[in-house]
Amino acid sequence: MTMFLLFGFEIIGVGLAILFLFVILSYNSIISKRNQISNAFAGIDTILKKRFDLIPNLVETVKGYAKHEQSVFENVTKARAAMLGAGTISDKVKADDMLSGALKSLFAVAENYPELKANENFLHLQRTLAEIEEQISAARRFHNSSVLEYNNAIQTFPGNLFATLFGFKSEVFFQITNSEREVPKTF
Repeated sequence: MTMFLLFGFEIIGVGLAILFLFVILSYNSIISKRNQISNAFAGIDTILKKRFDLIPNLVETVKGYAKHEQSVFENVTKARAAMLGAGTISDKVKADDMLSGALKSLFAVAENYPELKANENFLHLQRTLAEIEEQISAARRFHNSSVLEYNNAIQTFPGNLFATLFGFKSEVFFQITNSEREVPKTF
């Protein structure tokens, strides 16, 4: 009887050790996925900073040709300031939308000045901005992929048990606004 009892305790001990190991691995996996989201968001921030730093040069170049377009320059400046003050993902999305709209207006103004469109500095800035926009798009895709992986991990079994137990919450995707869904007008 004691041998049977001892064997039962060993089985229970091994079972508890396996369960404990499973909990640790699951928890660490969720933490890793959450950190991936933070890393992806930091990547978006880095690229947005590049765009942020480019904008004053772009505005100054256009100002040299379109001095009477003051409201456009003010809108770009306000949008740039909003981007600087944005802290959360939703704030950054709103500020990014505002900045994108202001830049579209700036390029629309540039269309009215053929000599500006031929300016080498303006063309270089325009190409650089286009490259940065592509990088932002790729960073958003990476972020959203990380969010999808994390949300799937905490919303499917058995991850949902650990998410509830440890207080993990779903993350939000970086989404575009309805205005960005419209067919763009070429400049």
